[in-house]
Amino acid sequence: MPPDTGFDASIDAIFRPIAKGFSDIVFFAVPIGDTEVPWVVAWLVAGAVFCTVYFRFINLRAFGHALRLVRGDFDNPDDPGDVSHFRALTTAVSGTVGVGNIAHVAIAISVGGPGAAFWLVVAGLLGMSSKFVECTLGVMYRRENPDGTMSGGPMYYLQRGLAELGWPRLGRALGIYYAACVIIGCLGVGSMFQSNQAYVQMVTSTGGPESWLAGRGFAVGLVLAVLVALVIVGGIQSIARVTSRLVPFMVVLYVGTALFVIAANASELPWAIRAVVVGAFRPEGVAGGALGVLILGFRRAAFSNEAGIGSASIAHAAARTREPVSEGIVALLEPFIDTVVICSITALVITVTVYDPSAPVGNVSGVELTSSAFASVVPWFPIPLAVVVVLFAFSTMIAWSYYGLAGWLYLFGPSRVAKSVWNAIFCVSVVLGCVTQLESVLDFSDATVFAMALANILGLYLLAPIVKRELDTYLAKVRSGEIAPRR
Repeated sequence: MPPDTGFDASIDAIFRPIAKGFSDIVFFAVPIGDTEVPWVVAWLVAGAVFCTVYFRFINLRAFGHALRLVRGDFDNPDDPGDVSHFRALTTAVSGTVGVGNIAHVAIAISVGGPGAAFWLVVAGLLGMSSKFVECTLGVMYRRENPDGTMSGGPMYYLQRGLAELGWPRLGRALGIYYAACVIIGCLGVGSMFQSNQAYVQMVTSTGGPESWLAGRGFAVGLVLAVLVALVIVGGIQSIARVTSRLVPFMVVLYVGTALFVIAANASELPWAIRAVVVGAFRPEGVAGGALGVLILGFRRAAFSNEAGIGSASIAHAAARTREPVSEGIVALLEPFIDTVVICSITALVITVTVYDPSAPVGNVSGVELTSSAFASVVPWFPIPLAVVVVLFAFSTMIAWSYYGLAGWLYLFGPSRVAKSVWNAIFCVSVVLGCVTQLESVLDFSDATVFAMALANILGLYLLAPIVKRELDTYLAKVRSGEIAPRR
């Protein structure tokens, strides 16, 4: 979508070189054969594989227990914490199930073909293990605030966990680094990218360049910012109440509509599945071949499900539990829901409708490509998709506002003034996203998210033995009946 004119274009012209420069630093690539592999993507892949093997495929063997925990079978209202397992999960899922599930899958397919979706799913399965470790640590090292609420996340487990291992200075330095990264990353992936794509879809579904919304990005951003502010001023309790109702509704709405589109093109489904599998290993016309598609899939999956980034552990640290491992097990459901289910469905929608290996998609990418896929079946389907995109964007923004707040308060202290200043900064970034082009926002969002992984994955490596002891103890309690269902 071309930039708006006047004020909006001026903002974009200032922001674009900053975003591009930051992205070039974070995504410095190392040549491997004919492919340039961004070091940070390799770092995330290595961390996910390590967690999966070291914890003996916890992503698979704890899946059933995770469902029982989310259902509330083990909930105890007397346990310390702010929200239930279910509400902690929906808050974290609202931060991952966002516009990235629609836009980033479309971007991956438009660049790397359907094969990129295969590696998206693989990355999601491996990411379940990373998510387990970081969210277990989030609860283990969380801090109780003077008002009784909980604060946690990589800042705290890096500082306190590494101090226990005898490296207090390293832990403190990594905690400060992560807090700064989550603040910047929050403004990119959690705010600007979401509001940008919500605005794009609203314009697309109401007439494109002729829409009455075209050229009014600033006004749309202001409306979104006000709605976000109404929720985030209430803190985690308010955010969790909204997401516990919003997430199930928006997921059902999107998945139901997408499955209808797939069913309408059922005859193309076998070809689409074959294109996904074959394209993962024998892609045509893609720089770097199979390795290039693998890197593309893992990069987009990490943006979508945030496994290895550490951000979701901030929400899970507020869970009501005495067993940190239980929340880590709950958290492994996030990449499954976000990537294995929703991203796969988006990939199939695009592949069975508008994707043509002999005809490039041109300049259409992101949410616009997914919108055209929906419209190919029912012309007015972009309208419910616009509703879904706005809901996804809104839920992601309110969740990420909490993540950014955690980093802000870690650096500046848990005062009311600090909270108010952060909420104001975040709402301004919502407006900024609506007046900036996707290319600029994407550079900035990708870079800020992946920069957070440097410290977080290092922490997972160093603290993995502690988590493994906790896991063995927890599973022994479950087997012996010491931890038993309460209903």
